[in-house]
Amino acid sequence: MLSEFSESEKEILLKHFSNVDDNVFAIITPRQVDRGALMSRYSRTDKSMRRVFLDEFSQNENRGEEFYNKVLLEYGDDSVAELGEAQIAIEAISNIAVKKIEDRRIGLSYLEKSSRYVAWDKKVNGQYKFYRDPKIDNSKYADQYLEACNLDFDTYTKNIQPMITYVQERDPIEKQRFRNSRGDEVLFTRLVHEEDVKSAIRIYNATIRAKALDVLRSILPASTLTNVGVTGNGRAFEYLLTILYSSNLDEEKEIARKAHNELNKTIKSFVKRADDKHGKSLQKYLFDTKKASDDLFKKYVKKNTNQNDLVELISFEHEKRAEEYIIASILYEQAQGASYQSILSNVKKMNYVTRKKIIGKFVKLRQNRRQRPSRAFEMTEYTFDFLTNFGMFRDLHRHRLLTLERQLLTTNHGYTIPKEVIDIGIKKDFEDCMYKSKEVFSLLQKNLPEQAQYVVNFAYKYPYFMKLNLREATHLIELRTVPQGHPDYRKVAQKMFQKIKKVHPNLSRIIKFVDMKKYKLERLESEKKIEEKRKRLS
Repeated sequence: MLSEFSESEKEILLKHFSNVDDNVFAIITPRQVDRGALMSRYSRTDKSMRRVFLDEFSQNENRGEEFYNKVLLEYGDDSVAELGEAQIAIEAISNIAVKKIEDRRIGLSYLEKSSRYVAWDKKVNGQYKFYRDPKIDNSKYADQYLEACNLDFDTYTKNIQPMITYVQERDPIEKQRFRNSRGDEVLFTRLVHEEDVKSAIRIYNATIRAKALDVLRSILPASTLTNVGVTGNGRAFEYLLTILYSSNLDEEKEIARKAHNELNKTIKSFVKRADDKHGKSLQKYLFDTKKASDDLFKKYVKKNTNQNDLVELISFEHEKRAEEYIIASILYEQAQGASYQSILSNVKKMNYVTRKKIIGKFVKLRQNRRQRPSRAFEMTEYTFDFLTNFGMFRDLHRHRLLTLERQLLTTNHGYTIPKEVIDIGIKKDFEDCMYKSKEVFSLLQKNLPEQAQYVVNFAYKYPYFMKLNLREATHLIELRTVPQGHPDYRKVAQKMFQKIKKVHPNLSRIIKFVDMKKYKLERLESEKKIEEKRKRLS
């Protein structure tokens, strides 16, 4: 490829692009607005990007912002806002607020503080780390709210070590198998070398601690403060800010204000409409939509029957129809010009044995869970109704390639008690926490229904529904039944598989790597793998 740039131009370009003489290059110019504008301008000219930069940007520091504003404001090309990216950290926010942030499915990626590896037993300035809502603080129930949350944290904190001790006694290290220096798996008592022993103890202690925290997190209230890192594009951030600005919770509005201020420092042009006249119009629409749904529910839903089952499959296609559409989609890619309708007509003539044989061929091709089924398996869908504890919801909520709708968090559906809580003799303390939370929730619910969520514990049952296709169901079920998964969501994923298998026995075979076993120390095998990687790195 002959260079189109002079030596002096190359010197300028190398400060903004990874190379000057290849047809593939990275854009490294520091300002996000310039990157976004360059990408957008790129689609409106036959010049190369680096030539555009030299001709239009290098001498004008404000060119990127000017171009972006022109495109967005004059032409309304919203997709241009996806060309600016940012990363922000949002710290010390409640589990109510972090779930609202993570509800955004497209354009944003999240990494949240883990309740499995980090304990919430520390105090800051003599106070546990939970959110204190201004409206609750100014209500006559402020003291009861503080008492309920402090009781939760006291109970959680004082039982970390007893829970660790209990799990150690139930599953002692002497009965666990570890890999020795030769690569063989042997009982701990058979390890000879000092380094092997140290490694095994490190693996075991990490596993035991994770198990203890897994159990005890159910005591924590939704007010528990967490941290989340968010990576995303300008368009997604702009919509997130608008959603938070429209909230009825002071916490979420304050997060919007602070996040907007920080994003203005990096991608200002991409998020400017979050709270301008366009943003305020969208905020009103969101508020009106919520109110209309509430009014219609009160008018038309006369009987409110609580769900009893953990997982219910409430909608799915007839098995034959689902198989036909998936097989037609499998064949379509290599169809050499045949229409989808003509392929489907041929598939409809197949008998069950032929359909089973075709599906089986693609089941056989999968060698591990990371080899995802093709998009053809998106051609049938399932709707599940869930009533899981809130802690479990927080894990399943991470799956975003699906439709998920949820309600406000309440204490109206009861709660779950981990078996280990009963085994170590703290059932009464656990139930005291639940009782106190329910009492305070009932006081707050009438006048502050959204703020009342803060006092609800992770153990309380939470209703939501999920609609997803077979391909995504395969990913979710296989991932959430791996041995190291939390026992709560492993149980849910296993039930999802059983219900799909019942209605679609042939298609369900594509969910090939579901693990239906039970484990006492879920993290043990995973910690072993981490230790092996650590050894290789060192």
